[in-house]
Amino acid sequence: MPGCCTGGCASEQTGVDPKYRRILWIALVVNALMFAVELAGGWTSGSVSLLADAVDFLGDAANYLVAIVILAMSAATRARAALVKGVTMGGYGIFVLGMAGWHFATSTVPEASTMGAIGLLALAANGLVAALLFAYRNGDANMRSVWLCTRNDAIGNVAVMFAALGVFGTGTGWPDLVVASVMGILGLTSARMVIAHARQELKPSMRPATEALEPERP
Repeated sequence: MPGCCTGGCASEQTGVDPKYRRILWIALVVNALMFAVELAGGWTSGSVSLLADAVDFLGDAANYLVAIVILAMSAATRARAALVKGVTMGGYGIFVLGMAGWHFATSTVPEASTMGAIGLLALAANGLVAALLFAYRNGDANMRSVWLCTRNDAIGNVAVMFAALGVFGTGTGWPDLVVASVMGILGLTSARMVIAHARQELKPSMRPATEALEPERP
């Protein structure tokens, strides 16, 4: 895989990089633990951005598990899995935007100190995972979806910390709602990128089946 890490040839390989598999397992454990931490912190503090990030951690844990399972499968199978994950990322974005709308309607003011502390812990966790996955960011659609999820998490953690500062300074829930909305939009944007990449990779594998259905020309 090292020869494919900077290009697009990862989708053509049949071997499995043991280092990449170990990284995925580390990422899976880290994200599962952070899901539990942020879920508890989000409910305790009343922060929609923390709850959104918690759901994102859960989604990423599932993302890493799927990536481990399909790692040695065909390029077409990995592309189909990436397509499903792209749709899931889009669903996450819609969920976050819905949560932001509900908290806006109920005028919830979260607890800034809890937001900041958990946001900092989550940033450290995602920073570790992002550093481990950085070399594999330009692989096939499945690898790209894994990298985008991790990158989005790190961005979201920084945003949560800024939201905590905003809530603390203004005494309102507006900063929390703005950050949650941005995270939702980022999820939708990443979903579009992953789906487009996966569909592009599926085209070559679909072409022979299509051609087989066409009648032979004399």
